[in-house]
Amino acid sequence: MKTFLRQQLDRYAFRLAELDFLLSREDIMSDMKQFLALSREHTEVAAIASRYARWQQRQADLATGQEMLGSSTNDPDMLAMAQDEIAAAQQECEQLGAELQPMLLPKDPDDKRNAFMEIRAGTGGDESALFAADLFRMYTRYCERMGWKTEIMSESSSELGGFKEVVLRIESSASAAEGGVYGKLRFESGGHRVQRVPATETQGRIHTSACTVAVLPEPDETVAITINPADLRIDTYRASGAGGQHINKTDSAVRITHIPTGIVAECQDDRSQHRNKAKAMQVLSARIVEKDRSEQAAKDAAMRKGLIGSGDRSDRIRTYNFPQGRLTDHRINLTLYKLQAIMDGDLGDVVQALQQAREAEQLEELEVGSSR
Repeated sequence: MKTFLRQQLDRYAFRLAELDFLLSREDIMSDMKQFLALSREHTEVAAIASRYARWQQRQADLATGQEMLGSSTNDPDMLAMAQDEIAAAQQECEQLGAELQPMLLPKDPDDKRNAFMEIRAGTGGDESALFAADLFRMYTRYCERMGWKTEIMSESSSELGGFKEVVLRIESSASAAEGGVYGKLRFESGGHRVQRVPATETQGRIHTSACTVAVLPEPDETVAITINPADLRIDTYRASGAGGQHINKTDSAVRITHIPTGIVAECQDDRSQHRNKAKAMQVLSARIVEKDRSEQAAKDAAMRKGLIGSGDRSDRIRTYNFPQGRLTDHRINLTLYKLQAIMDGDLGDVVQALQQAREAEQLEELEVGSSR
């Protein structure tokens, strides 16, 4: 284990002792808010400190085994025992090191949140809209695999059955195997390019078109941004598309414009104007928060170039090449020849590779920071 990681881990051992002392004080115990905050920190710190203590113990066992190996050359039983101890200690140290490394990385609290996903057709006309629908199916099928719930907030269909735009809300259900919707999908933001022969192409030529995807964390309602009602323009209109006769006879659809920023959100999925307004406000809040986040990310990016990138939707992050059955993520030079499986929702390898690249980048930053 690298020296700078051990220095970080030593701090957790000291902090655990501090937290044990603080949680035993009567004034802390009488302040429920502070007590709960310290208790949550204690749980997180203890998980790291206990693994590090075990790693240190197994390092000591490894040293003992090596000493036994050096002094038992004439005793076959002692030699075998020393070799077994060394092998077991090395294996457990490696496992503990692999567990500890990601636990030390900075955590984004938004990673645990539900998310909004916006998919928009870009260059390529009807083919781009059809590709947007393909991306929509890919992501919804991935969500099904993850046990997540999806809900369409708004959609604008094209004439050939694609999407000009579709906005999804993705929620991690209580029964989901894994949570953290935003943490897993955050790096899907950007430009997605497709190369294939469109259904409308009569001469078999390969066309290139593109869509943009934006993934926004759902704001925490307890710390949601304050929006001045005077800054909003709310328009109602008749919903279009599927929904039956009733939805088309009433002004149930809602469009909300945040006048200072020009950000717009709309929803027509529900028959109730009140519920559509509430959903549109959720999306609007997420977009305003994301605008602030993007501006800050742009400032940070000016200081350093990240491996994954800012997630700006203008970035071309990925190419889907159908003739070759190939997906390429340009940010991490990942190429997979299983495009059909990916389009059917098998995104696990892509998501994992992006998360590992992010962890490697964070680890490098941690090392650089510790050397200053």
